[in-house]
Amino acid sequence: MRNKKFLYLVILGFLSFGAISGCKKSSTEPETEVPPVVTTPSGTRDELTKDSIFLYGKELYYWNTSLPTYDVFNPRRFSSNEAELYAMTQYSLDPATGKPYEYVSTSGEPKYSFFDYTAATTGKTGSLKADVNGSANDYGFSVQYNYNSTTDLMVKYVYPNSPAALQGLTRGCRITSVNGRTDLTYPGAVNFLNNAIFGNNATVTLAFNDVAGNPKSAVISSGIYTVNPILFTNVYTVGTKKVGYIVFNSFTNNASSAISAVFSNFATQGVSEVVVDLRYNGGGYVSTAIEMINLMAPAGENGNTMFTSYYNNYLQTITTAQRKTSVLAHQPLLDDAGKLQTFTTGVNGKYATYADLNYSATAADNVEKFAKTGGLTLNRVYFIVTGSTASASELTINSLKPVMDVKLIGRTTYGKPVGFFPIRIDKVDMYIPEFETKNKLGVGGYYSGLTVDKESPEDLSKAWGDETETLLNYALTYAKNGNFVTSAKKTSSLSTTTTAVPKLSIAQLRELDEKLDANGFKGMVMTPHKKF
Repeated sequence: MRNKKFLYLVILGFLSFGAISGCKKSSTEPETEVPPVVTTPSGTRDELTKDSIFLYGKELYYWNTSLPTYDVFNPRRFSSNEAELYAMTQYSLDPATGKPYEYVSTSGEPKYSFFDYTAATTGKTGSLKADVNGSANDYGFSVQYNYNSTTDLMVKYVYPNSPAALQGLTRGCRITSVNGRTDLTYPGAVNFLNNAIFGNNATVTLAFNDVAGNPKSAVISSGIYTVNPILFTNVYTVGTKKVGYIVFNSFTNNASSAISAVFSNFATQGVSEVVVDLRYNGGGYVSTAIEMINLMAPAGENGNTMFTSYYNNYLQTITTAQRKTSVLAHQPLLDDAGKLQTFTTGVNGKYATYADLNYSATAADNVEKFAKTGGLTLNRVYFIVTGSTASASELTINSLKPVMDVKLIGRTTYGKPVGFFPIRIDKVDMYIPEFETKNKLGVGGYYSGLTVDKESPEDLSKAWGDETETLLNYALTYAKNGNFVTSAKKTSSLSTTTTAVPKLSIAQLRELDEKLDANGFKGMVMTPHKKF
């Protein structure tokens, strides 16, 4: 963007202190288009915000060439920022489906884009989950219906040391009442549950049966706690093999040492295959994903491409003159301490900005290389996935697929191959897809999700690590037999018990993944560490 339209972008955008976030993928790159000069009249703060939302998108959106002109789009006609954002994201069509890349059949919100409001914005809530940054202020648990019942509302996970954990709630508990309501039947209770459990209430009162079937009750108060994304870890002896298991719930920015410790323990115990449970992991920091990838990757891949990031063609081929008038010139590139970096030869002659970065796909900053860490040597990795598995989780899987034996168990993943960095506009951070990634073979484009080698619903009635839990059992069975075939009769701890006929379809379960805990974060935060 350039010239007069930047007069108000300077006012609304200068407040931004960005951190690049992203989740990426592989698709056909949009054709080059230089955003036109637009002279925008003055207006109210709300009108200028709406102008900025569109004009930032016109330059930075990955599918920017699909957007109409400012005059045709007329951003000020929308009643809210959210209505404008949704409209802006419905122009770019996925040729595989004929529908917009950001279309969601069960929602009036974009699949990828969202706003994260600052604390100063009264009455607004952010979509960027606080627990991605290592802490949260909530109850610390989530729920889902078991696949074989429309009434069995189960606890699917609880964060250690969270308010819910301190009240005795665990995975596998069956909720029998919420705030006195006992009719929790799907789908009628979904909106009620979202408000009671995932809203902004100070407390929630539960009656539940624990994993052993014992009735209990608890009043859980929302509170601040440090998020430990490792919900469970163990090592199983399967025949002559040692198989490691880790349930990893979010790629937080505080997990490095804990992840390294788990994989170091796997190496010490002689683990040759690992089960990485990402069934509820919606993403997080790409730096954390890279750490996990390098702990599992073969040492022989050192120096080879892990993945490459691709921006739209305008950013890839941006000229020096265009950089000086780019919207990115108003997004400061902070150092690791969160301070401005002096850069007098940059586009604004004062401090480094995102306009000073190289967005070419061949630039070293956009090509991640394997760098093996730790002493673990693996023959195979199993990933347990569901429709909630997204973004940084999918990047981890897609990056390892070309370099080792990878098996996916569960259900098709969410499908979030594109990524973003936050754009501060006044009191809101806007997240829109700005780039994608491809693995070393140039493979990506999983907009409809990554498909599995063994499809199966999960059994939410089992505790973490229970060898008879359906999805874990399939991994251990493959480790033992070299296939997913299980015995109908229970002959050992690695045999699956007979399961009931599903009453909720895969489509319904996927819809529930979207509707229950709808603000659950699905994305990837990638902060460049470029020093000037």
